[in-house]
Parts: sequence; structure tokens; C-alpha cells
Amino acid sequence: MSRTDGSCSPGALSRRRFITISGAAAGVSLFSGKALASTPTPLHRWEGIALGADASMILVHPDKTVADRLIERSVVEMRRLERIFSLYDGDSVLARLNRLGAIDRPPLAMVELLSRAQRISALTDGAFDVTVQPLWAHYARYFAQADAAPAGPDVSAALALVDWRLLRVAPERIAFGRPGMAATLNGIAQGFITDRIAQLLRSEGIGQVMVDLGEIRAMGRHPDGRPWRAGIRNPLREGDLIGKLDLIDRALATSGGYGTVFDADGRYSHLIDPHTGRTAPVGRSVSVVAQDATTADALSTAFSLLDAAKIRSLLPKFPEISVYAADESGMHHIQA
Repeated sequence: MSRTDGSCSPGALSRRRFITISGAAAGVSLFSGKALASTPTPLHRWEGIALGADASMILVHPDKTVADRLIERSVVEMRRLERIFSLYDGDSVLARLNRLGAIDRPPLAMVELLSRAQRISALTDGAFDVTVQPLWAHYARYFAQADAAPAGPDVSAALALVDWRLLRVAPERIAFGRPGMAATLNGIAQGFITDRIAQLLRSEGIGQVMVDLGEIRAMGRHPDGRPWRAGIRNPLREGDLIGKLDLIDRALATSGGYGTVFDADGRYSHLIDPHTGRTAPVGRSVSVVAQDATTADALSTAFSLLDAAKIRSLLPKFPEISVYAADESGMHHIQA
């Protein structure tokens, strides 16, 4: 799920949340720092903000003191990773990379994430591309003008700065191969951080948790024995669900053009094709279920730019995922 770019005012853009935890706490209202007494093993819930959007964790543990300690550790790790990947924070590692064009001795997490991103770029024929940021910024600046023409901007100059193959990633140095290039991690960082939090909790012996940082990672089952459940938002009617998916040891991410739009008429979305510079349709979303949230996040971003036939052609490269597209006709399972 994408966030707004740090170079523009988030208030100037509209965005909607794609996924909601549906019945994850047995239908009770949301709570923070409290156990749910009606379940045999108490649920503990944290709510906050991560990378500019609502975030939550639901953790199953009989001891509130232990649960609170683990939640605190998770939040500290979340904030650490945000300081690396954030577009909002001008002092983040990503912001410095975009400003300087290169960084020496980058944090290991940055190397790992960008390496994962490049593998997915190769497997999706470049549909996923973190260097799309110049296009994003170009659209945002254009529609921030009071007299912006509805026909949209000429993107040719910005498009020339987009090419994941020109981003060099190594433990010693990360660098762009062309002046003026920039990266956004908004199509993969949420999933990466979600996985890191899930791994931290698993290392502490937690086997039942739902982490929702914009992308969802479910471990184990709900304490009542059923799967964790996530609802997919209707891309055309805010507040409605178009479908629900059960998750056991799986991750879910959804991307759609309706999440953030640049123009008042809602015709130009934040999801931009790195090959053409055109934006994804506003009235469609794509959800991906995968073993990890990093993969689900990146693939939902890439697949939201592709039609069903192209998605089907790529599915043999990703045998362990499930893909669902939602539009005015409902939610449909895309299969090879």
C-alpha cells in the first residue's frame, strides 16, 4: 500500500485503506494495551501509525506484562526501520540516497530490501520498479498547480529517469546510475517491516499474531481455532467490503489506484507504470496472498499495473501465491 511522497503535502492528496482486519478480535471494538477477557487466551492489541498510515498488531499471550514488553520492542524496531525507509523523514537513509545519488556503507536492512526489490523487478519484467519516484513526484508537482490542465503532464523527461537496472546495490555502496534518479520504497517497505515484526515476535515464542502495517502478516490461528480473517475494501465504495480472505501463516497485500489520487477528478492514481508513465485505473485493486508480506506487497503493486492475461503469464514464476482482482464486477481469483 503506497503512502504519500515526502516532497508533497500529504493533505493535498486523498488516500484510502485497502485492507481491514475483519472479525480478528471476535467482533469487539478496537482496543489498545488491553486483553480481551472473553477469549481463553487473551488478545492484546496495539494501534498507531507506521509509514504515514494506520497500523495495528494483535498478539495472543496469557501474560499482559510480557505482551506489553513485546509490543514495545516491536514498535522500537518499526521506528528504526522507518528511519531507514521513510520518504517523510528528510534524514532517512532513503532521503539521503535520493538527495545525494549514492550512499556508502548502507544499513544491512536497506541492502536486503533493495536486493529483494530488484529480484521482483526482474521476475515481473520491470512492472515493479522502485526508481519510479521521479514520475510520482512529477505528477504530484503538476497537479499541485492551481491551473493544472486535466489532460495531465508530459512525463517523458521523468520517464527517462526510471530504470531499476540502473540502481546498483551492494553492501559497500548503493548508487543510481544516472543523475536525477530517485527511489520510493512505498510499494515494498510496509511489507518488509511487517515481516520483520512478525519474525521478531516469532523469535520470542509468539505463534499467534496478526500484524497489520498496511500489509497483513498472520501467524498461526485465532485463539478460537479459526483462521485470522481480513476484509478487502471495495475500490468503488468507501466503507464497503468486497470480499474476505482467511489467513493462516500467510501474508496479504492489496494495491489499487483509488488509494491515492493526484487530481480532483480522481483520474490519475499514485500507481504509475514504469514503462509508459501512465497511471493505474482508479476503480480496480489487486490483492496478493503470499508466504511473506514483502512479496505480497511488491507483487500487489506490480500486478495492479497489469491486466489479468499478463498476471496469468507471470504466475508460474510465483507458484505459492494467490491473486485476486476487484472491480465493479466483484472480486475474482486470477489463476494461471
